[in-house]
Amino acid sequence: MQFEMLYSKIHRARVSDANLNYVGSITIDKELATSAKLLAGMKVEILDINNGKRFNTYVIYGDKKGEICLNGAAARKVQVGDVIIIVAYASYTQDELTTYKPTIVQVGENNEILSITNEV
Repeated sequence: MQFEMLYSKIHRARVSDANLNYVGSITIDKELATSAKLLAGMKVEILDINNGKRFNTYVIYGDKKGEICLNGAAARKVQVGDVIIIVAYASYTQDELTTYKPTIVQVGENNEILSITNEV
């Protein structure tokens, strides 16, 4: 049996840009994304704390420090400055759950990494 569990999240990131004319996805500062173990192309769920919207997209790496940019149709679901949670899930077997530890990255107002923990 497989269990879908939290894999990682970036908690309370601030949207720095929204680009309606880009092909799609969420652009995340590469250092921040890799610290959260998010891979380019990985499906993520976006939870907008300001408006309550939840939606899915995929990750692309950005070069700008602190960049969190929603692209394409997703740009219509947020406003620059909104606080969001970026969540990824993965499937685990019962045996894998014995050592299960998701990655949680807490960020500050400019999306700088404040802490990285491995617990729910």
